[in-house]
Amino acid sequence: MNNSKVEKLKNIVSNDKLYIMPCCYDALSAKMIEQSGFELSFMSGFATSATRLGLPDTGLISYGEIIDQGRNICENVNIPIIGDGDTGYGNEINVRRTVKGFYNAGFSAIMIEDQESPKRCGHTRGKKVISREDAITRMKAAIDERDSGSNILIMARTDARFDLGINEAIDRMKIFRELGADILFVEGPQNREEMHKICKKLDGPKIINLVEGGDTPILSYKELEEMGFRIAAFPLTILSASMKATQEVLNNFKNKVRNEKNLMSFEEIQKIVGFKDYFSLEKKYVKSKDND
Repeated sequence: MNNSKVEKLKNIVSNDKLYIMPCCYDALSAKMIEQSGFELSFMSGFATSATRLGLPDTGLISYGEIIDQGRNICENVNIPIIGDGDTGYGNEINVRRTVKGFYNAGFSAIMIEDQESPKRCGHTRGKKVISREDAITRMKAAIDERDSGSNILIMARTDARFDLGINEAIDRMKIFRELGADILFVEGPQNREEMHKICKKLDGPKIINLVEGGDTPILSYKELEEMGFRIAAFPLTILSASMKATQEVLNNFKNKVRNEKNLMSFEEIQKIVGFKDYFSLEKKYVKSKDND
């Protein structure tokens, strides 16, 4: 199954069109993304840290926790899921283990970035990146693991724009692509000109990360596609909408206001979660037992 998902992702990034990618953080959000007709998703590290731990995306969530969450997601959907591998959770040997672990968990691609550890969300202040030389070594370790048998795509990310400027970010990406990175991700371009420059200067599939209220302008899908981006990621939109809805419901409780008008129907909840499929299987096996 995982190999077929990887092939799906390869086909997606080789197309000359833009794919919208709402990002998930648990199995339910991933199922809802798939059921809504989207062809891929990304397990957001920010959203996963927030929902699983109630903590910020500052390197606090562990490799084991991410793998566990990712396995639950990948097992429950048929669309390719890209995993957030952060800085690889240690030195180059750890990076190789991380890539292999993400492959075994069912991810179709893994993102590896060049931030210092502990890393932080790409649209917050205080980010630092490792040297270009160290970034190259880290990326080479990830690509070596892929080439040794872990059938997973490598998404190379740089956060160099924040401290070192857009030219350094693009230069790093050129090197990562030459090493063999499958998807390129320059985090945090701050205007149209920088976004155009990324697409003009870099060969290969490119992703743009769009955080509402973040550093990068959210342009129309048509403009992003014409620039040359292949994936538009929305890492926090679903989480933000869920948090806002939860806050509204809680305020209603406090003010003794009923919540029915804010809710999905119980029937729809059961449908999305999969009760119908479960009951079909239950009927099959209960019937089988009765005939024994």
